[in-house]
Amino acid sequence: MSSTTDKIRGNWNVLKGKVKQNYAELTDDDLKYEEGQEDELLGRIQKKTGKTKEQVKEFIDQL
Repeated sequence: MSSTTDKIRGNWNVLKGKVKQNYAELTDDDLKYEEGQEDELLGRIQKKTGKTKEQVKEFIDQL
């Protein structure tokens, strides 16, 4: 399990606000998280922001 996945599982409600502040184009639906669906969540963020999966992971890891 990656550190990104650990962060998402442990603190997603806190992280979600920070992600939304940085990427205003993301909606609550884009940021909806269900356990075990981390890759889908990252994919939605990636698609909406135009960032690579690695860039999204690095951003989340820095929070």
